[in-house]
Amino acid sequence: MGTFRVAAVQMRSGRDVAANIASAEALVREAAAAGALYVQTPEMTNLLERSRADLLAKIAGEADCPALARFRALAAELGIHLHIGSLAVKLADGAVANRGFLIGPDGGILARYDKIHMFDVDLANGESWRESATYRPGTEAVVADVGGARLGLAICYDVRFPHLFRALAKAGAEVLAVPAAFTRQTGEAHWQVLMRARAIENGAYVIAAAQGGSHEDGRETYGHSLIVDPWGKVVAEAGAEPGVVVADIDVAAVAAARARIPALVNDRPFAAPGSHEAAVGDGQRRAS
Repeated sequence: MGTFRVAAVQMRSGRDVAANIASAEALVREAAAAGALYVQTPEMTNLLERSRADLLAKIAGEADCPALARFRALAAELGIHLHIGSLAVKLADGAVANRGFLIGPDGGILARYDKIHMFDVDLANGESWRESATYRPGTEAVVADVGGARLGLAICYDVRFPHLFRALAKAGAEVLAVPAAFTRQTGEAHWQVLMRARAIENGAYVIAAAQGGSHEDGRETYGHSLIVDPWGKVVAEAGAEPGVVVADIDVAAVAAARARIPALVNDRPFAAPGSHEAAVGDGQRRAS
């Protein structure tokens, strides 16, 4: 599958899990009807809830998650690769994972990815976020096959850590997935430039399905779901409202971009200041 159609689904998830599932399903069906063989939904597709107590009351473990069960059936019905950007999933010890799922055309789970980097910050507009107070960070980078392409998985705040994306690219990723729920304030300043930078420096496509608008729990997200080509050109972009953007991607364009700027080949490990150990390079082959 050298050339194929992909889609990014933009949502405005709220506090009602069933309503969020229904909204996502309608948009995924729209994307599939447009010919998309890979469809990505945003971070926290099933629920956006700032209250930890309310979040825990509304989510389940992976085996009992109604959203995951419905999306597996939907992928099988439509015969597509369905990438659920992330779901809030309860873990056995009561902790929570911010977990993405890549579902195959037969409904099977091809890959799981737990968000590694936690967004713990106080913003100038008074917003304060402490993801680490609720979510357990992941520890493993993940690359999986999607048809004829290799997909590297990430989530939202991960985009600010370029070494993760370099590791994914060195592990063979030709398409980088960054489903997100970017805040409006940071999105207005950094969203597009970060996504384009990750595409350019790795010579890879970037697909970033986003949450957008004012949510029931009081947050505002930026939207502007993107599909970026390996040369850094934005080939599809949404606005602020829920909807779908599609684009045809050509895996050959990845090889062409990497031949023009061979950054992956030219990358070298080096010692950090004050250290005799390699700071970059040693961990870049751990994605699997």
